[in-house]
Amino acid sequence: MPPRTRIHAVILAGGAGERFWPASRRSHPKPLLRVLGDHSLLEATALRARRFADEVWLVCGSEHAAPMRRELGLPAARVLVEPSRRNTAMAVGLAATRIAAEDPEAVIAVLPADHHISDSRAFSRDMRRAARAARDARVLVTLGVSPTRPDTGYGYIRSGGAAGPRYPGLRKVRRFVEKPDAARARRYLRSGDYLWNAGIFVWTATTILEEIRTHMPGLYRALAPLRAAGRRPTRDALARAYAQAPSAPIDTGVMEASQRVWTLPVEWRWSDVGTWQALAEEAGVRPGVSRELRGDLVHDERGGNLVWGEPGKPVALIGVEGLAVVDTGDALLVTRLEDSAALRDVVRALKRAGREEFT
Repeated sequence: MPPRTRIHAVILAGGAGERFWPASRRSHPKPLLRVLGDHSLLEATALRARRFADEVWLVCGSEHAAPMRRELGLPAARVLVEPSRRNTAMAVGLAATRIAAEDPEAVIAVLPADHHISDSRAFSRDMRRAARAARDARVLVTLGVSPTRPDTGYGYIRSGGAAGPRYPGLRKVRRFVEKPDAARARRYLRSGDYLWNAGIFVWTATTILEEIRTHMPGLYRALAPLRAAGRRPTRDALARAYAQAPSAPIDTGVMEASQRVWTLPVEWRWSDVGTWQALAEEAGVRPGVSRELRGDLVHDERGGNLVWGEPGKPVALIGVEGLAVVDTGDALLVTRLEDSAALRDVVRALKRAGREEFT
């Protein structure tokens, strides 16, 4: 990238991580968990970002701003604290408005805080390719992961024609598809035209704000106090913006409506680590082979299980397979791995019962 064009990585860390209950709680959410390796998911995301980006920003809620800032060692000016949850469109709009006030020519890379990507070098290379395309063609680039199974938990991208000889490997996007049923997911896998939507986006600050103005005019109006405030918006300006902002994902609000979307198909292994089943796959759980991420697994008769336990508390499994056994001391989860996506129902039940201290 030429010196005049700087890449700003924006890490979005506002999710609840409810499908990772009971390890993920409001007091210690999923991005702060160390689930694979020595770094938390948030730290690992920042380390990847620093390989290709000139600046790293964090967008998070007020409850976690202090621990997340300490985790990453970011200056206060690079931590954008949301006064309330308004989904990813507002988080992106906040970051783009703030970065544009400082660096109008900036390229922005949007990264979820809780994904697992083992090949940081390949990831960095592809992010630079996406940044060049976003800058030169003024498009919105989304990274598309080659699917390895007919997964119903991911959104899909249907890729179209090549973007052109100046942008080898990039393709235009024909459409986005929300999470399909099993039959459609199998058809997508067989066709070879579909990619998993990784939720990793690259664009210039100017381009995404233009597309927000076109496709989400209500959000663009809500951002007006922040545009007027420039580089140092007041707390009142932020509160006014969030009070007016619609709550919507950037995917449905802009990406599915825009005619300026390209995708970069990538080959490296990726997981959103969205459920205990996804974590088990990343950790190498398979028939006959269990993985103990924490705790003390002393006996497992059949294998194929994932254990997250308390230090020094022996865990024995007899006659079972395909389970996640998660013991956090004050809560215990036992679920079939294939059913672990339903944990939001557990969190909702705890809230209805007035036991929010466990959520």
